[in-house]
Amino acid sequence: MIKLVFPFDPVAQVRTRATNRKGKIVVYDPENTAIYKRRINMVAMKYMLGKKPLEGPLSVKIRFYRPIQKNLTKKVRNDRLSGKERPIVKPDLSNYVKAIEDGLNKIVWKDDSLIVHEETDKFYSENPRIEIEVEQWEPEL
Repeated sequence: MIKLVFPFDPVAQVRTRATNRKGKIVVYDPENTAIYKRRINMVAMKYMLGKKPLEGPLSVKIRFYRPIQKNLTKKVRNDRLSGKERPIVKPDLSNYVKAIEDGLNKIVWKDDSLIVHEETDKFYSENPRIEIEVEQWEPEL
């Protein structure tokens, strides 16, 4: 099993942009997303130093910990910290996942198409981060 922790706020994947350069259409990530994916790449490369990207069917667990807003009542703050109240605001969980999956391609796994099982969650935390566990998927008998 591989466990990774990314010690920064999660960022959602946004739609790619397109432009016309010298008569050719070029598709690119907006700057904020591109920077985030490079940060994901750098941290993942440190974890995977000397290891090859995983191949075969994979099972992945991802937990996104969003920052807590400052201007909340003590009760709401405690409910969010305890997990009693979870983030139901944008960005969508699926957009967080897409940015991580793309950012870990060719580093942790050969390609995100290898993921056959995934568990994802959004939480609030005073310590924003992303935690990931990756292991080979085994069929249940």
